[in-house]
Amino acid sequence: MVTEESAKVEEQKTANQDRGAAEDQAAAKKEDEVGFSALYEQSLQELRSGEIVIGRVVQVSADLVMVDVGSKTEGMIPARELRDAAGNITVNVGDEIEVLVERRGEDDSLILSRDKASRIKTWGSIKEKFEANQPIQGTITQRVKGGLTVDIGIPAFLPGSQVDIRPVRDLDRFVGQAMEFNILKYDRDRNNVVLSRRAIMEKERESDRKLLLETIEEGKIIEGIIKNITDYGLFIDLGGIDGLLHVTDISWGKVPKPSDTFSKGDKIRVKVLSFDREKERVSLGLKQLTENPWERIGDKYPVGTVLEGKVVSIVDYGAFVELEPGVEGLIHVSEMFWTREIRHPSKVLSVGQVLKVMILEVNAESKRISLGLKQTTANPWLALKEKYAEGTVIRGRIRNITDFGIFVGVEEGIDGLVHVSDISWKHRVKHPSELYKKGQEIDAVVLNVDVDNEKFSLGIKQLEKNPWEEFCERYNPGAVIAGKVTNITDFGIFVEIEEGIEGLVHISELSQKRVKAASDLFAVGDAVTAVVKSVDPKNRKIRLSIKDHEATVHQSSPARQYINNKENLGSSLGKALADIKIDA
Repeated sequence: MVTEESAKVEEQKTANQDRGAAEDQAAAKKEDEVGFSALYEQSLQELRSGEIVIGRVVQVSADLVMVDVGSKTEGMIPARELRDAAGNITVNVGDEIEVLVERRGEDDSLILSRDKASRIKTWGSIKEKFEANQPIQGTITQRVKGGLTVDIGIPAFLPGSQVDIRPVRDLDRFVGQAMEFNILKYDRDRNNVVLSRRAIMEKERESDRKLLLETIEEGKIIEGIIKNITDYGLFIDLGGIDGLLHVTDISWGKVPKPSDTFSKGDKIRVKVLSFDREKERVSLGLKQLTENPWERIGDKYPVGTVLEGKVVSIVDYGAFVELEPGVEGLIHVSEMFWTREIRHPSKVLSVGQVLKVMILEVNAESKRISLGLKQTTANPWLALKEKYAEGTVIRGRIRNITDFGIFVGVEEGIDGLVHVSDISWKHRVKHPSELYKKGQEIDAVVLNVDVDNEKFSLGIKQLEKNPWEEFCERYNPGAVIAGKVTNITDFGIFVEIEEGIEGLVHISELSQKRVKAASDLFAVGDAVTAVVKSVDPKNRKIRLSIKDHEATVHQSSPARQYINNKENLGSSLGKALADIKIDA
């Protein structure tokens, strides 16, 4: 049975329990409040200045970017650190970025920096890669004095001498390229890093060289870079080994100056012609990549074929015309026009001009093709031969005078030649200018039109009858003539028989006695009598003999003795010799 006293005890006990629970709850609440504050303070203490942490972007504005760096702690980054070259902010809400805790602001907010975080990490990477001798990735941003600037997280310097194995003239072509570099040296205090690309290339070159030596063989087609250009060929970098592409192996046709066609640094595909493994010498060919067109040239270009070609070069003696790649022919200056006089081919043709030509001759062995330009048009010499038959008398103006004759204009572009030997039957003409002048109009006879050699022969003396033929009719061998000495030589004397007609008395025919010198017996102007021994009208030569006349002087009649002597002239010396004989 529960008494009143016992009930009060139970009530007090319950009250005490409730009060203890409340006190415990209050104590627990107070403990929670103290723990959160401690944890918050601890989190703030853990984010120390100079520390790099990963944060999440929670807010983006024009000037600031808010970043949650953990434990509900937010910091600010100036928006300028997160803009690209165009001025656009490069992060969005929710992006994770690495930042550096710089300091706490006046309002107890955190000041963060991504630029400084990036630089710190970059310097750490630079130190690590430098000590481990490992390459670093970077992008060349601009050309500066002495070299290039490279972005490796911070600006670094690449000297021009370290850009390539070979000297590089055009550094601008590397701007914008991403490459690997070796770190030559760095100084964090001075914010200075010097890079080298050359060392990496040398390693790659040595590796390529070993591989090339293992795989190179005659007949293999490989790609290289033109390293140097000379008049006799190109030196090609094949990757650790240089090969020579001789000028004769560049093209099947005529090869221009190598420097006019190729440039240093150009890539080129070539064929290995020979390889000396011990001396590491490689001979290369470019034309061997294509079929030799000269092997079928005779069948493809038979003589007489007319086709089109392009003028590729002009020289003093003609023009070279490309018929197809690697095949060129020569139009000699004499084969350009039928009648037109050409001072230099460049006056009538130009490089790049396309024209029709005729195949005149093909020599596959010497790789020569002779071409004709004039042969593609009608030959005016054929018409000239029909128009001007032999013996036709023409009248023309003297266009030129030379030592060997006179050029007379026949038609436009056509001159006829009067050879010096065809000027006069009787006179020996030393130089045509003695008798004629440039621009003078003269008559001449057509002697011959040589179509093949394109020659038009004229004669002036042929306007008259050949006096030598008349002489032959009047002076047979044995006839006695009288004349005057016109010239004395070591081998005899020349005697003028008629105007312009002379005969030779050889020294052996001067006298029946032995004669040492013709000048001992005769002088220029002396009148002499002699016997005609022979007459050669074709070569205009007459042989005379005074000795024969002396032998027959007493047996001959006066009419025979002086057949051409209108003045009844005789030789005083001959008479004296005859008188001596009679007395004897």
